[in-house]
Amino acid sequence: VQLQASGGGLVQPGETLRLSCAASGTGSFFRINIVEWYRQAPGKERELVASWSSNGRIRYADSVMGRFTLSGDNTQSTHYLQMNSLKPGDTAVYSCQANIWTPTIGSNQYWGQGTQVTVSS
Repeated sequence: VQLQASGGGLVQPGETLRLSCAASGTGSFFRINIVEWYRQAPGKERELVASWSSNGRIRYADSVMGRFTLSGDNTQSTHYLQMNSLKPGDTAVYSCQANIWTPTIGSNQYWGQGTQVTVSS
């Protein structure tokens, strides 16, 4: 199983981006248990931005509450992080982590390669 984060780019303050976290190699029968989005800005510690779990629990960091929205369900191989009203402080490398169940491996954690988000005028 591989995980890939994509969708980053350079935008101006107030604009929108949608990041994707795509799982591949899962086969046709799998379950997504947890998806977490992290970001890390230069010189700063990694921050948990948002998390989704298959029991319906969704959490957002205070810094993105009301601006970022997760979407996806436990049978979809791609989950999304919709980012609205972006601010310069959102500039960071964003990456996703997922706990995925497959019949061959069971539940396991996977990391996706990061995607750069730059918010600048």
